[in-house]
Amino acid sequence: MINILYIHGFNSSPRSMKAELTRKFFAKNHPEINFHCPQIASSPHTAIAQLEAIITLEPQATWLLIGSSLGGYFATYLAETYQAKAALINPAVKPFELIKGYLGEQVNPYTDECYQVKAQHIVELKALEQERISNNNYLVMVQTGDEVLDYQQAVEKYRQCQLAIVQGGDHSFIDYENTLPNIASFFNLPLYQPNDQNL
Repeated sequence: MINILYIHGFNSSPRSMKAELTRKFFAKNHPEINFHCPQIASSPHTAIAQLEAIITLEPQATWLLIGSSLGGYFATYLAETYQAKAALINPAVKPFELIKGYLGEQVNPYTDECYQVKAQHIVELKALEQERISNNNYLVMVQTGDEVLDYQQAVEKYRQCQLAIVQGGDHSFIDYENTLPNIASFFNLPLYQPNDQNL
């Protein structure tokens, strides 16, 4: 059994554009795969516990991870913990530094959840940092026009991994839909071929 776990970014949701495009792509081209995309808790500690609970429900399954922005940071932790493959889109490398600028009240634009970003969240994020990574486990895609994250941090951290550096773009990752076949290829997933009787 193969499962994909898509991990959205900060102040995002399973209803985000990338999450929806990913869900539709795998439903169409790989209907045999179980696709999971939960709404992530605002606390990093709770979010990781939530994600690990999903994985450990099916420990015998092959888990493939896709993480966007902060979700890429979480996916890296999970990839190292469970030796899983991960595709990262404009991943956050040092979110414990960035989140200092978001302390206080936040509102998730997708869910309208009002919550507090606390100093404790900085500590929780730092605790998840993976200084050593398994080079063969990652496909990392960045766009140089990312206005939120310094793409060069990701290029440096994942320099020994499969890297796709796209000139221009932005944090949302312009033209993301056309990268999905590359993600499937990295995961070694053959294109779905329906049986003749189903045509």
